[in-house]
Amino acid sequence: MNAEPPAAGAPGLEPVPLEDFVIITGVSGAGRSTAMEAFEDAGYFCVDNLPPEMIAGLVDVFLHEGSKVRRAAVVSDARGGEYFDQMSRVLDELAAANINYRVLFLDASDQELLTRYQETRRRHPLSPAGSVPQGVAAERELVNPIKARADLVVDSTGLTAAELRAKLIEDLLPRSSDAKLAVTFESFGFKHGPARDADLLFDVRFLPNPHYIPELKHLSGLDQAVIDYIGRDGRLEQLNQHLLALLDYLLPQYVAEGKSHLTIAIGCTGGHHRSVAIAEGLSRRYADGDDLSVDVVHRDIEL
Repeated sequence: MNAEPPAAGAPGLEPVPLEDFVIITGVSGAGRSTAMEAFEDAGYFCVDNLPPEMIAGLVDVFLHEGSKVRRAAVVSDARGGEYFDQMSRVLDELAAANINYRVLFLDASDQELLTRYQETRRRHPLSPAGSVPQGVAAERELVNPIKARADLVVDSTGLTAAELRAKLIEDLLPRSSDAKLAVTFESFGFKHGPARDADLLFDVRFLPNPHYIPELKHLSGLDQAVIDYIGRDGRLEQLNQHLLALLDYLLPQYVAEGKSHLTIAIGCTGGHHRSVAIAEGLSRRYADGDDLSVDVVHRDIEL
């Protein structure tokens, strides 16, 4: 038989400070799982699908002497049905007990949620026998009072899982003094839609376009022949000089500010040639930076 843990504040026990406690909630399909994974990777103790009435008890466990949990995150949402009505009361109790907590609310447009449910072919938890729109409407009515109390509301409409994760890391996760700035150079094609959640965006459609050269059309900006064609009139070299001068100035400023992630988008017409070549070149240029962790993504190169 497991002994009951002593209550926080029992004689001889000193409560252990909980540095950060995050309650993740919101509408189903808006990215709660992605959020929890981001906190897990950052070293948080995480619990999924926790009914609101169990939150206070879990916090008590964290506060016991001997607990090694200093940062924790829980997902509590409308999957608990009628039990979610208790969330407001639970938040009041945490505040009264001087528990330092934050509420993260994940949201998305109704159309985005419908699209995501259609893609996954899952039933909505609040409408298992009905339609997804009915479930979305019922859930919004249930969770909206908590949305009004959230410390941060993140709308994931149009964001990929990676983009949502980067935003959450930037806005919510603590940055250590020796952490590197994660820089993503992303190539994309304007005809496939704008780059989403880019911090800096550069349009390079003024450069020579290999798409109209038969022997280059089916190659990409990863091929030297394409790079040579783009640079044939000297404008690519001029652009690189200006971009490098700008980024050489900006990147140390972002590092000093404590920014954790920066997305630099390079756009051309189709996302195959010019933007790919420039994003690749920039990623190689900054890959060895002591304060940077560099990645390159070619969003539309396969389209």
